[in-house]
Amino acid sequence: MNTRVLLADDHAMFRSGMRAVLDTQPDLECVGEASDGRAAVAEVARLRPDVAVLDVRMPKLDGLAATEAILTTPGCTTKVLVLTTYDHDDYVYRALRAGASGFLLKNLPPEELVSAMRVVARGDALIDPSVTRRLVSRFTTSIEPPAGPAELDRLTSREREVLLLIADARSNAEIAEELHVGDETVKTHVSRILSKLGLRDRVHAVVYAYQHGLVRAAPRD
Repeated sequence: MNTRVLLADDHAMFRSGMRAVLDTQPDLECVGEASDGRAAVAEVARLRPDVAVLDVRMPKLDGLAATEAILTTPGCTTKVLVLTTYDHDDYVYRALRAGASGFLLKNLPPEELVSAMRVVARGDALIDPSVTRRLVSRFTTSIEPPAGPAELDRLTSREREVLLLIADARSNAEIAEELHVGDETVKTHVSRILSKLGLRDRVHAVVYAYQHGLVRAAPRD
């Protein structure tokens, strides 16, 4: 079954270009477009895509407010990938707090954006590598911990090990190679970690690890 994608951006050329790229992918399908944030919210409700790709700066309703509106809708299963041409920490922070599954800069090659859509669709989360560590370093002290330290006692030693590797921005494949286990085993560990700690996704697992001193944040730029 194809992953159904909605593109929301006020630049028609960007939408048409990404649609052309998606049309070449056998597992992805562009089911709709929107040129402003309000239309994006309405189209997600109407079409129920697997992934909504939202630009930050859009008329009528910005992409971050649209993300919050989409993800607070009861029964929503759409994953949101936020794109921006602006490398602003506050954008990343707002996207994270709104519940976005990904935040990337629009200057990435099209193939990387397409890959990100697949990552988000399968339930993983990602932030552009150029801002990930700075984001964690700056904001972990200002985000309320999603679970108390006692929750860590629920993790097995292997699950703690996997959590540390997630915090090191390792992919499932890299974790599997490091621990000499299969990908499915890693997926099981990740799922159990998120469930036990009450976390939404891998991004929040990274934040949790820094918040609770499992890893040390790098000095701020």
